[in-house]
Amino acid sequence: MTTESQAAPAPKRGALQSLAVYLERRSLVMLALGFASGLPNLLIFDTLSAWMRDAGLSLETIAFLSLATLAYSFKFLWAPLIDRTKVPGLTKWLGHRRSWMLVAQAAIMIGLWLMAGGNPATNLGLIALFAVVVGFAGATQDIVIDAWRIEAAGQEKQGVMAAAYQWGWRLANVAAGAAALALAEVISWNMSYAIMALLMLIGVAGVLGAPREAQHEIRPIHAEDIPSRPAFEIPEWFARLAVLVFGALVLGSGLSGNVAIITDAMARLGQTGAAEGFKAAWEAKPWGVFAQIAGVVVGGTIIFLAACPVPGVQTRPGRYLGVALGEPFREFFARFGGLAALILATICLYRLSDFVLNIMNPFYQDLGFSKIEIAEIRKVFGIPMTMLGVGLGGFAVVRLGLLRALVVGAFAGPLSNLVFAWLATQGASMSALTIAIGVDNIAGGFSGTCLIAYMSSLTSAGFTATQYALFSSLYSLPGKLVASQSGRIVEGAAASADAGGVFAALKALFAATPAEAYAAAAAKSGVTAQALGAGYVVFFLYSALIGVIGVVLAFMVAAKTPKDETATDAAAEPAV
Repeated sequence: MTTESQAAPAPKRGALQSLAVYLERRSLVMLALGFASGLPNLLIFDTLSAWMRDAGLSLETIAFLSLATLAYSFKFLWAPLIDRTKVPGLTKWLGHRRSWMLVAQAAIMIGLWLMAGGNPATNLGLIALFAVVVGFAGATQDIVIDAWRIEAAGQEKQGVMAAAYQWGWRLANVAAGAAALALAEVISWNMSYAIMALLMLIGVAGVLGAPREAQHEIRPIHAEDIPSRPAFEIPEWFARLAVLVFGALVLGSGLSGNVAIITDAMARLGQTGAAEGFKAAWEAKPWGVFAQIAGVVVGGTIIFLAACPVPGVQTRPGRYLGVALGEPFREFFARFGGLAALILATICLYRLSDFVLNIMNPFYQDLGFSKIEIAEIRKVFGIPMTMLGVGLGGFAVVRLGLLRALVVGAFAGPLSNLVFAWLATQGASMSALTIAIGVDNIAGGFSGTCLIAYMSSLTSAGFTATQYALFSSLYSLPGKLVASQSGRIVEGAAASADAGGVFAALKALFAATPAEAYAAAAAKSGVTAQALGAGYVVFFLYSALIGVIGVVLAFMVAAKTPKDETATDAAAEPAV
């Protein structure tokens, strides 16, 4: 595995040299691994629901099966196991990360193949079980792919590696989405999933074609000073792991916004009424998000308690869990000291202006666009624009350096949201919609790549998988809280504009807007069309303003990070 460099920064690359990095072996391998990562995720998160609906299952059952993806929400809990455990036989041959990738890919292929042999109408339990296997194996694969990506290249190339990963992931979305649905329509769902299982061979080819890793560092857990007491340790292991799993379910339910597993367990215990009330509170709009955030806090606390040593008593299970789960976080705070809190705040708030845009489809419809028009621009045009932004982000990290690119990316979200404020005044103009979505998707792809590259740079030897898995699991949490109020801001500002309040002057922006824009939606909301338009303008200005928080934090991190923290030692990178 690569080690942190103490050398001077590598010479600045020219534009052509920066682009040429995309053709290197590691970048092409990352493209294949990104494809392998995206394929199982969409197959069980989205495409499976279409299969279930075709089989005649209820929406309630389909929603419950979506919990197969819950493993992605708390994957950082078993990331320490991946960091510390070797795969017998394979590790010696392929290295630590690649051996785990191959194991995960084999499990995904087997799970998809077994799903392909089932019938949801008659074998729903087995289909659900295999979907859970695919979800767990897919989350495990993501843990290892992220760790390999970070360890296989120096910091200078993390932007390119992140871009290649995202390109592959989005290509997999096309395969697992549109292609899988087309195959199901023309042939059958069973053959569609069988073909998807075979497409995982692209990921296998990526693993076998990847450069061999340097020696992986496993940090030891010392428990020699604690006497072995198997009669007490075995029950303690079971008790701690049971509490750990329960905490993980609570935390994962909060992160995913899906509490079906907990309410189902309550119903089975005869608490049907309590379960229905709990679910209603969890899913209430917009205040249910506070219950979800509380779930994350409570679940995290339970996990912390499960890993804590028993007060006054030293035991091997307590030592192992305390070090395995706690040491990666203690190491992070010890390494960055007072800068650690600022770094975590930057990760959590960097894309805040993007996460609040959870009412975009209603906005487009209120403007007067049809569903087909929205789909054409968002998918057919929007996806290539996102991929362009991703590529530009990787190029910027190579050309400008990690921290400069991070600062530039922080401006992307707020500025693109101002374009939506302009769109709000244009009515159902296809050219205006194309410009707004193009700018937003390029900006989002750019800033997302810069953030991934930055989070990758924060990990350290021996804890790569665990630390990055935690960052990627939690970075969108504050945005989820703020986004819960988006609709209220639009409606509140619209009502204020109609009442002659501070936003009333914005109604003048809509004097030339076509009469049909906002008309139907305004009637439902009890305000005038001009006031509703003003409400949207206020919302987009607000979303741009809160994005300034990410800009300020990015500048602060860049200013306070020691220069040697971002130095790249090209000679220390593994040979291609």
